[in-house]
Amino acid sequence: MNAQSDSIDVAIIGSGFAGLCMAIKLKEAGFTDFFIAEQAQTLGGTWRDNHYPGCACDVQSHVYSFSFAPNPDWTRQFAPQAEIRAYLEHCAARFGLTPYLRFGMGLTRAVFDEPQQRWQLSFSDGRQVSARVLVSGMGGLSRPALPAIPGLDSFKGKRFHSQQWDHGYSLKGKRVAVIGTGASAIQFVPQIAPQVAHLDLFQRTPPWIMPKPDRAISPLERWLFKHLPVTQRLMRGALYWTLEGRVLGFTLHPRLMNLAQKMARRHLHKQVSRPALRKILTPDYTIGCKRILISNDYYPALSRSNVEVVTQPVARIDADGVITADGIKHPADCLIFGTGFQATDPLPRDCIIGRGGVDLMDTWHDGAHAYKGTTVPGYPNLFLIIGPNTGLGHNSMILMIEAQVAYILDALKLMQRHRIASVDVKPAVESLYNQQLQDKLKRTIWNTGGCQSWYLDPRTGKNTTLWPGSTWRFKQVTRQFALKDYLVKLVPINAPARPAATPPSTAEGSLS
Repeated sequence: MNAQSDSIDVAIIGSGFAGLCMAIKLKEAGFTDFFIAEQAQTLGGTWRDNHYPGCACDVQSHVYSFSFAPNPDWTRQFAPQAEIRAYLEHCAARFGLTPYLRFGMGLTRAVFDEPQQRWQLSFSDGRQVSARVLVSGMGGLSRPALPAIPGLDSFKGKRFHSQQWDHGYSLKGKRVAVIGTGASAIQFVPQIAPQVAHLDLFQRTPPWIMPKPDRAISPLERWLFKHLPVTQRLMRGALYWTLEGRVLGFTLHPRLMNLAQKMARRHLHKQVSRPALRKILTPDYTIGCKRILISNDYYPALSRSNVEVVTQPVARIDADGVITADGIKHPADCLIFGTGFQATDPLPRDCIIGRGGVDLMDTWHDGAHAYKGTTVPGYPNLFLIIGPNTGLGHNSMILMIEAQVAYILDALKLMQRHRIASVDVKPAVESLYNQQLQDKLKRTIWNTGGCQSWYLDPRTGKNTTLWPGSTWRFKQVTRQFALKDYLVKLVPINAPARPAATPPSTAEGSLS
């Protein structure tokens, strides 16, 4: 597509792992009429947007990378943010994606055009584009979640979410209030605690934390990975199966989590000597119910004399501090929110409009759902990567991304081969799939562990986030795109093989 074109075959939204993987595999398969629309001015997705101090992956580097593009140059077992972002930039260059990237083009609205069987897309730069296929690589952890605390706008000091870290603001000597104790907070709190005059950490629910088996990867190891790639493949395989084995405790035999809980409790007792602090840092739910976090420096940071863990609920915020439910005011020069993301509402309202003008948020009024985490009834030719119930609590999300991309690519090849204008998953097929999925989730530790987490939709209590099984099982489920599961509209016989804006025939059906 040239700079002025207003029509494209495949529009990919987002340039993180999901969007780049889709683009790489499209190009390899011979599809060239596509672009990657990215709202920012550089690529990277989550690993561009999250750059707070201490930001790093909590899955080992060797499995948190594309299977087809191993990186022998990782410097640590758990890669820091800058290295992951550099890896994505390297992949974009290596696979020739630069001509396909469109920066400063954030998707503002996508409307399905029924007569044309195409998506009409509006972008933040004013561009209007017609696309046959729309692939969302926007991800579920892209929209920051900010708590609705009374008086927040009255605060006169500095405030920001961890995703929007202001590196130009010095925390040295400041009184800092951190709200939230999730995966981001346990990474940045140890980094800022030595700098600040005082840090109040407002904790609603303590997380279970395991030791982080991190270390530097030696020059010799990196040399071996580069010159004897089989060594890195063996390392990746060993890590994969070690992580994959954890799924048994999450989904099939929750009692297996007892051993992990004992290890986490031992880690807490070893690192926190004060009984009172240890007590408030001990969770009252089964490990695994919320995301298990890993850290070697979080507990020591909370043991510092200038750090206080506050367990009283936040009642309100005024001009210069945080007031808790007990009436105590905690003075603050800066508020930092480590409150995570809108995982159960990953897209804003009025963004994706399907058949009959129905907003995707209305289709998801009782919780997000999709067939194989990828397609939603009433939204033809829309494919979601990292869609509902594709998240993991035990292994690398890159494995799920690659499986979904293979499924979507199979769909596009079938559509090309059979001259199909659009595919729309049958409501009964998608409904049965999700019913079976939710039945499995009811028995998992995430639903039975006695906690409230971001995995669960706050409106319904349904787990709309996680996949209740192994990654190899998901790969099996998405191995083949079955046209019998979809309503199919064909391209008219006299139309070009790959239509631009030619109306399709009105006959619906399925092809075996």
